[in-house]
Amino acid sequence: MTASQMACGVPMISFAGDGFRVPNSVEFILEKKQHGFSDVHYEVSDVNKIIFLQADSSYMTLYRKIVMRNSAGFPILTIREKAITGQKWLVLGGESSEKSQPLCTVQRSRFAPMKTRLDVFLAGKIDEDISEFQVVGSNHPSQSYRVYKGDTIIAEVNHNSTRRSFCQGRKENFGVKVRSGVDYAFILALIITVLECFSKFRSLSS
Repeated sequence: MTASQMACGVPMISFAGDGFRVPNSVEFILEKKQHGFSDVHYEVSDVNKIIFLQADSSYMTLYRKIVMRNSAGFPILTIREKAITGQKWLVLGGESSEKSQPLCTVQRSRFAPMKTRLDVFLAGKIDEDISEFQVVGSNHPSQSYRVYKGDTIIAEVNHNSTRRSFCQGRKENFGVKVRSGVDYAFILALIITVLECFSKFRSLSS
């Protein structure tokens, strides 16, 4: 990952590749489609319904695995659950195996365990008490998230709607705004991780 330049006061961040980093702020629609408990499909599009990213979440034995693909269908990132409780996740490049070196580790905050917060640690980080990025959520008045790098907000997410039907299952719709110069594939990977993490946490707590 690189963040050597600044765009509009926001660090320019490349994670999945420079092709996912745009010069201007961009808005996406993230749709989560769930059939039953195990299979979840994510689709990222713009207001013109042009698909930019897709991701599929499924169980590998007891742990969840999410493969994110670009618009052409090629895998760009893999998100793997590290602990069965959903407390810790690994983000790897491509459709990587468990033995591959993770690009970053995402875990529930040890300093705010009762809040919707994930801390993101880059690979090779020496001080595991200081996260490089944070995803902070709120359920009041509606479900929303913000992604921070330090004190700077680099992305914002708001829940738009939820629909349920017997044939199509549950569909949730989120609006995502990514600041200029920030890798949107990285942001969407973090948002999908937080949705998976706290969805599982609520299931285990109920």
